[in-house]
Amino acid sequence: MTTSPLETRSKPGAARREGRPGIALTVIAACQLMVVLDATIVNIALPHIQDALSFSTTDLSWVLSAYTLTFGGLLLLGGRAGDILGRRRVFMTGILIFTFASLLGGFAQEPWQLLAARALQGVGGAIASPTSLALITTTFPEGPERNRAFGVFAAVSAGGGAIGLLAGGMLTEWLDWRWVLFVNVPIGVLIAVLTPLYITESERRPGRFDAAGALTSTVGMASLVYGFIRASEEGWRDTLTIGSFAAAVVLLAAFGVIESRAREPITPLRMFADRNRSGTYVIMLSLSAAMFGMFFFIVLFVQNVLAYSPIESGLAFLPVTVAIITGAGLSQRLLPVLGPKPFMVTGAAITGVGLFWQTLISPDSSYVGGVLGPMLLFGFGMGLNFVTLTLTAVSGVAQYEAGAASGLLNASQQVGGSLGLSILVTVFGTASREEAEKQVPAFMADATPQQREQFAATHELPPPWGHDVLTAGISTAFTAAVGMVGVALLTALMVIRVRKSDLEALNGTSAAAGPVGPGV
Repeated sequence: MTTSPLETRSKPGAARREGRPGIALTVIAACQLMVVLDATIVNIALPHIQDALSFSTTDLSWVLSAYTLTFGGLLLLGGRAGDILGRRRVFMTGILIFTFASLLGGFAQEPWQLLAARALQGVGGAIASPTSLALITTTFPEGPERNRAFGVFAAVSAGGGAIGLLAGGMLTEWLDWRWVLFVNVPIGVLIAVLTPLYITESERRPGRFDAAGALTSTVGMASLVYGFIRASEEGWRDTLTIGSFAAAVVLLAAFGVIESRAREPITPLRMFADRNRSGTYVIMLSLSAAMFGMFFFIVLFVQNVLAYSPIESGLAFLPVTVAIITGAGLSQRLLPVLGPKPFMVTGAAITGVGLFWQTLISPDSSYVGGVLGPMLLFGFGMGLNFVTLTLTAVSGVAQYEAGAASGLLNASQQVGGSLGLSILVTVFGTASREEAEKQVPAFMADATPQQREQFAATHELPPPWGHDVLTAGISTAFTAAVGMVGVALLTALMVIRVRKSDLEALNGTSAAAGPVGPGV
């Protein structure tokens, strides 16, 4: 039975301009694009943010981690909120929080102000992103129309990283780094205005909020990340370092207890009972840890050592996005023939080779030999895994739990990236300090009086000595990243037992619910 437009408009929460699915999809896709590109659009601006707000290189990683920790930690809670309170209402709330946080971040004058704004952006993104995907299921009828909508959503997610790289470069070079945040404001306001006009509210479902689980997991992971970053600057015996690790242990243990007893846990522990699903989460966490580090350090290298402009930096990263999309497309076509395990193993191995190549980076490395080649291998290997991991995560799961399974995979990507980046930054900080101690005598022998005076004020070595320090730290950090990918490879070889037949019940649209590219 078909509902007439008059009857639809008379329902509470009905869209004021019903019957325009194209505009509704544009609004939903615009939200996903804004959330996805925000990681890469900020990445390109990192060196300029560092200079403007006087971040140390290790503290600079918080500009990324503050966003991804709250985003990943609250992602499942955001999806639950949409089910209980109404998806359109929660969607608009997330957009407005994200927009307000972007405005605050653009006006930041101190590092803590920017980090607070980035954390608040993550809260808004965690509320809006899972709800935007769910709105597709309530806005479009099952069948070809919904499948096309999922396809658009997945394409936006995959292309958002590339768009962010270019947009970040252009905004930073032509205007100012603050515009990588300000640009979200008009887009967010427009989405908030159009949403009630073209998107109908979903029916509410009874349920409970696991706020305690969300809080203990997010704060616990933040404490763990802070401990690693603090250790890179103050050492492992520092009181705050030890206190942060202790707090992380207590909070994460409390999270496990809360989830085991909660009636409606934010993280259903039964999801980890299946070895294939648990292995999938470990692989995603490990690969994301390496991926976030790769993007962070290569941005610093191409701008600080190769002296690329922000636009040139954005263009320099485009090939890795193409490689990811190519690998994802290949795995999606061949999965029914070969099954998922060969792609997990091969993808992790190729990613590891690319990272090993990057350990050879030096001040004399060129873009083609030292950056482009390794990034292409890295991106292609990651692409082989994205769709594969998403489909494996939801295989054998009841339909009503598919969202939780794919949501946990997405959370693994965000949290793994934050944790991995903090570990790699710690390795970088230790290695770069040791290299700086070696370079100081040579610097003092050859430096001009002006250079010595600047070094006394900033404690930072200028080029070319500073380039040696930076690349020594990056090279050592990539060595640790190879170890992270090694964990993913061993897990794929020894834990994963999924077969081709296990995936036959899944359709291609399932991949739209999971991670498809950097920064998602």
